[in-house]
Amino acid sequence: MQAEAAPRARVRLAWLAGFALTTFFSFPQELGGRVLDLGLVLAWLGPACLLLGLRGLATGRAAAWGFGAGIVAYGAVLHWLYVIVRVHAAGPAWLGLLAVATFALYSGLFTGVFGALASRLGNSTATPLLLAALFATTDHLRSVVVTGFPWVTLGYAQHANPALMGLAPWTGVYGLSFAAALGGAAAAALVQGRRRSAVTAAAALVTLHAAGAALLALEDGADAAAPGRTVRVAIAQGNIPQSAKWAEQWKDRTLAIYEELTREAARRGADLALWPETAVPGAPEEDATLAARLASLVGGAGVGVVTGAVGVEHRFDAHGVRPHYLDSAFVLDAGGAILDRYDKTHLVAFGEYFPRPFRPIVRLFMEPVATGNLPGEVSPGSAIRALAVPGPEGETILAGIPICFELLFPDLVRRFAGEGAEVLLAITNDIHFGRTGGAHQFLRMSKLRSAETRRWMARSANSGISAFIDPWGRVHERRGLDERGLLVADLPLRADRTFYVRHGDAFVAACWAGVLLGLAGATLRARRAA
Repeated sequence: MQAEAAPRARVRLAWLAGFALTTFFSFPQELGGRVLDLGLVLAWLGPACLLLGLRGLATGRAAAWGFGAGIVAYGAVLHWLYVIVRVHAAGPAWLGLLAVATFALYSGLFTGVFGALASRLGNSTATPLLLAALFATTDHLRSVVVTGFPWVTLGYAQHANPALMGLAPWTGVYGLSFAAALGGAAAAALVQGRRRSAVTAAAALVTLHAAGAALLALEDGADAAAPGRTVRVAIAQGNIPQSAKWAEQWKDRTLAIYEELTREAARRGADLALWPETAVPGAPEEDATLAARLASLVGGAGVGVVTGAVGVEHRFDAHGVRPHYLDSAFVLDAGGAILDRYDKTHLVAFGEYFPRPFRPIVRLFMEPVATGNLPGEVSPGSAIRALAVPGPEGETILAGIPICFELLFPDLVRRFAGEGAEVLLAITNDIHFGRTGGAHQFLRMSKLRSAETRRWMARSANSGISAFIDPWGRVHERRGLDERGLLVADLPLRADRTFYVRHGDAFVAACWAGVLLGLAGATLRARRAA
């Protein structure tokens, strides 16, 4: 059969523009006061447009075109980075644009890798299953290369697809990336006239949906038949303005707001009140006055509290023993005594610290966004672990407390459940996103963490979006952006460990094996033809 003719440059550009446009709208966007969440439909089209735009290109050119298309697509999705740098870090406009460009370059790099490897596999001849496996592996690479920044993982666009969400406790979010890319590869094969490949891929996609729906129904039915222990959690959303968050004159007012919300939580029978990331504006272990005020506040309300605050740890380094500051979650009992502290292990580059090569240059123009009034950058915690937190009738339960950026990393959050966490208590401060799609995108990622671990999640965000998320990734109650208030719910506790919790990214490993075998086969065929 005669080889398919490569598309003209104008047609190629049109396909790749389609990839950028569908990718942008595959993730939630706030436009004109409305949230557009079109990923359930458009997530299938992005991979199709990308494959059709790259077909017929040699390896190097496929990498270059894929890289360029990725920069445009992901730069559009990540436009909220400009708001963070320009508004909340008070950096110059050019630095805001540079932030968007930097992370777009990073994210687009993996689209270039996809293009190169798809070309090596034979974009126009490789099976859709193999191309979907390649897409899932390059999505996974974004979470592990350098510090990792997997914000644009395609699987999140399928958060509203209950059948595919049923696969999450087995495959993680990358199984959803695989399914969406498989649909796109099937569409691309159909456009190319490869009907048999398209039909085979479509059948595989239907099978994936049927399997996910069956698993979801089985687990949902089993849980309904065997209700277990619960904990009554109150989410406090204080909606403290970022400009006032670290201001000395706002400290008492901030604590008064959370005191009022916590007293309401006690009146509504909560076992535990959950405050957001850095809700306490300071370091209780270093500021005796703040510690006493916090203890009085919590003890007066008579309900246990998990709150974000600044942790302090004295460590030995090249400068001797000195204090290191951490983004921490403190656990307080109903009397106001501090029981334990979890320290955020995966920090935000340029948000909480500057990567060493960039420090001298970037510090001339801005400070890290999340350090507040600290004298230096934030240091990472030492380990993921579950903490004992106040539960019903004076007992304690085990909880995982992912802090903000940590929610992006499925392998990290699964380790909380692996350490015995019966519920997830996520704390974050999403006010940096402003009125963009960023906060909505972040909420969708949190839904996958619940589905992967099969844990209820209470998600407390300073200015929204706070929510209760069930083990199937469904939002039950929420507080919107720029609201102040309380959410209260009884959350069932779970001690079982899903396949994903126990084995991590085994599905991705299988995808890698398939891709490597495909590349080996393509290399052998090329040598025989030479």
